[in-house]
Amino acid sequence: MPTSSSARAPEAGRRARAPRLDAVCAEAVDLAREAITEVEPEQVGEHLAAVAEADRVVAHLFECRLPGYRGWRWAVSVARVPRSRHVTVSETVLLPGPEALRPPEWVPWDERLKPGDLGVGDLLATPADDERLVPGYLRSDDPAVEEVAWELGLGRARVMSREGRLDTAARWYDADHGPDAPIAASAPRGARCGTCGFWLPLAGVLRQVFGVCGNLYAPDDGSVVSADHGCGAHSEVLLTNQRPVEELPTVYDDGEIELIG
Repeated sequence: MPTSSSARAPEAGRRARAPRLDAVCAEAVDLAREAITEVEPEQVGEHLAAVAEADRVVAHLFECRLPGYRGWRWAVSVARVPRSRHVTVSETVLLPGPEALRPPEWVPWDERLKPGDLGVGDLLATPADDERLVPGYLRSDDPAVEEVAWELGLGRARVMSREGRLDTAARWYDADHGPDAPIAASAPRGARCGTCGFWLPLAGVLRQVFGVCGNLYAPDDGSVVSADHGCGAHSEVLLTNQRPVEELPTVYDDGEIELIG
């Protein structure tokens, strides 16, 4: 059964061949070198390769000797029309090679920010579509949020979304105020923040795991800590049952008394 042309088209696209290196264009090394007029001739090094870009289109690569451009290459594209041996220059460009020193990829400013980057006088605009926030008039699964968003226009404009709270909880728990902190690992087994008298639980659903340390002498004073965090300044860590000191009765030795008349 004959195959239609529409059925053969995808198969032909899958078997697209790579362009062949045109011999006439590949021999035009001197023409390509002369086309690099942006710099002095001595800043164009040896010929490195001729690469086929398309049918009858070849890119000649030359070593770049410009200061500060180690590993870069001059690329000159030459071409010719069918049935002609006349080669012309299409374009010249400076391209990085495999070992070229290149700047890192550009990252938007809001993705470059790290905790602690915001300084005195800095302003950080929060995007309108920030997934960590939702409008204050929406119902929340956090009772503490519902208490402050009690009437439209009188509460906060936006409150933390469920995703925002989960992200915050994970960040706090994995930080230096979680259970894996060195100071928590070295504290007594029972010295956990959740049982400490100086632990001030947070409001809402986060109070189940997090609170603020209020112990002046603790290293985490004023910081959010997890309930299973701990340190040596626990309010009950030193309250142990101590045996009373047994005092011996006072004994007087009257055999050494000197009588005085």
